[in-house]
Parts: sequence; C-alpha cells; structure tokens
Amino acid sequence: MKQIVKLLILLVSISAFSQGPWTQEKGKFYTQFSYSTIPSYDTLFGDPEYVINGNITDNTFQFYGEYGVSDKTTLIVNLPLKSISFNQNVMCVTTPCNPIKHKETALGNLEIGIKHNFYKKDWLFSGQFSVEANTSSFYIDSGIRTGYNAYTFTPLFIAGKSFNKAYLQTFIGSKIRTNNYSSNFKVGGEYGRKISKNLWLVGFLDIEKSFNNGNVVLTGSNIGTGLYVNDQEYGVVGVKAIGEFSDNFGMTASLPAAFFGTNVAKQVALSVGIYKKF
Repeated sequence: MKQIVKLLILLVSISAFSQGPWTQEKGKFYTQFSYSTIPSYDTLFGDPEYVINGNITDNTFQFYGEYGVSDKTTLIVNLPLKSISFNQNVMCVTTPCNPIKHKETALGNLEIGIKHNFYKKDWLFSGQFSVEANTSSFYIDSGIRTGYNAYTFTPLFIAGKSFNKAYLQTFIGSKIRTNNYSSNFKVGGEYGRKISKNLWLVGFLDIEKSFNNGNVVLTGSNIGTGLYVNDQEYGVVGVKAIGEFSDNFGMTASLPAAFFGTNVAKQVALSVGIYKKF
C-alpha cells in the first residue's frame, strides 16, 4: 500500500490537465520534463467552427516541479517553452502560390503556486492557488501568440481517495484573468488503476467554461490565428499511461481529445514526458 501511495503522488502531477490533493513529503522534489504537440491544424471549434488562413503546429516543451515545504504544503512551478509554426496562406496572381512560413519560439505563461492539504483520512482534501505570469510573447506580423497577455489566478479545491491499486480525484475552481480577458470556471477529475507491475492507466476529464465577462481588444492577426484569444473554453477527455522504471524514475504519455470547445484547435493533442524524484 505504501508503494501505491508513492505512485499516486507522481500521478497527480504528470500533466497540465491534472491537479491532485496529494502533496510531497517535506524536503522532497518531484520534477518532470514533457513535450506536447497539437500537430498541423486549420480548424477551430466555434458555433459554427471556422477555418484559419493556413496551418498551425503548436509545440510545448515544459518543465514542471514540486517541492515539499512540509508534509502538508508543496510549492509548484511550471515553465512552458512554446514553439509555434504557422504556414500562412497568401493570395497571388501566379501559381503555384507558396505559403508564408512563420515560426516563433518563446516562453509561455510561467506559473508558480502552492498546494496545502488540510484534511487527510479516507479522503484527502486540499486547496491550491497558482499564478500564471504575463511572460508570453506576441508577433504581430504572423499573429503568433505564446500565451495570454494577462496574469491568471487559479484557486482550486481538490479531493481524492486511494484504493487497492487504484485512485480517484476531482477538482473544481476558476481561472481569473486580468487585462479584460474573460475568466473561466474549471472542473474535472480522473480515475487511475494499476494494470501491471510497472504500468498505470488513467482516464481523465477536464472542462473549462468561459464566464464571457471580458472585452479585451485583440489585433486582427491574433484573432486570425486563434492563439490565446478571449473566451476560449473546452471539454477534454483522454487517457494517459505511466511506466515506472524504478522507484524514482519513469515515463508518462497522454492523449487528450476535446469533445467541445470555443476558439481552440479542433485537433487531437499528444504529450510525453519523463519524471524524476529527488
């Protein structure tokens, strides 16, 4: 059972979609480096859906870390590096007409936070609060944006329970943004089960709904790409797997897919990562 609890601590922080009530032990580090991609797409969710003027590939290289200040309190840091390509269609008189190729690599929204466990019996109840800094970049010629031009404050209430070779966790909260961006309501959860000696399989759900309370004015080129525009929302379901090579080292993979959305890519994403405990 002790080994199961250790694995659960790893499971709750393997992706941006996952928030769990488990905290790190005092003085312990958990680190993860991951790569996620939304491959070439030209369609965004909407009512109705709409096509952008070209194809975008959105890649993210991400470092995630947790540190146990005490057995009940954990510090969190998330550092995303975005690499976005945009093959922009152009109108020309002669044929063939080649697209204009744009590619930018820059920081996304750096996130820092704190998680505190305030109840720990059969169920665990924790609170988490994080801040995403306005550290992204915008390139007006291409319309590429690597994050929101805003600060984002995310309070969450998280609950979870471990079973024999399984766990369940859920969260509810909001994302509050500055600079006249709309804020979002956030809810979701996941169920994970150990299916072999070193392999876990997890199903997850993540939903964000916009409050439609912002009226930020964005440039035409940014609206044209749909990257980090206002009133983005989605519902995502997916699966992820965790393979443990040793007690403190392993690999993760996840495959989320949106079943609804507004102003987000209509394309399946893929994420892989490696983690290390210290």
